[in-house]
Amino acid sequence: MSCLKSSFKQLTMSEDLHLVNGSKEDQYNNLLPQIQGLLLGEDDLVANLANICAALKEQFGFFWVGFYLIKNEDLVLGPFQGPVACTRIKKGRGVCGASWERNEILIVPDVEKFPGHIACSSISKSEIVLPIRKNNEVAGVLDVDSELLNHFDQTDAIYLEKIIDLIQWP
Repeated sequence: MSCLKSSFKQLTMSEDLHLVNGSKEDQYNNLLPQIQGLLLGEDDLVANLANICAALKEQFGFFWVGFYLIKNEDLVLGPFQGPVACTRIKKGRGVCGASWERNEILIVPDVEKFPGHIACSSISKSEIVLPIRKNNEVAGVLDVDSELLNHFDQTDAIYLEKIIDLIQWP
């Protein structure tokens, strides 16, 4: 175990990630322990969220991946990878706001067909949003966009939820 911990602690930069090809499940299974290693021993939330975004973007090449955190009555843009994004989202608005309001994972195969979709970029075609819980309350969301239609499925939901479960809140 201590050997594993020391090798995980060495993973501090995205170029140290070991990326693999193969099925989506194989890619997530390879990435999950590496993300766990990136978070090991680091208690800064912003640093950890930033590394999660970078690792997901590096492995999967997602168009956009990032976090929105609840501040007052809004989701406020947090660490992300990709083009500039919407800064604030109200509860119930768009896919992110709906995920927050419903406290559930939303998989949207075609964002143009989602009522009230907020188009931060016209390039985004599909999306998955997962609520992040702290003390059984939604504290934010993980938002992942693809430039491809119908890109996300239950495999993404299962593994992205495992990744956000690794987040240690202050």
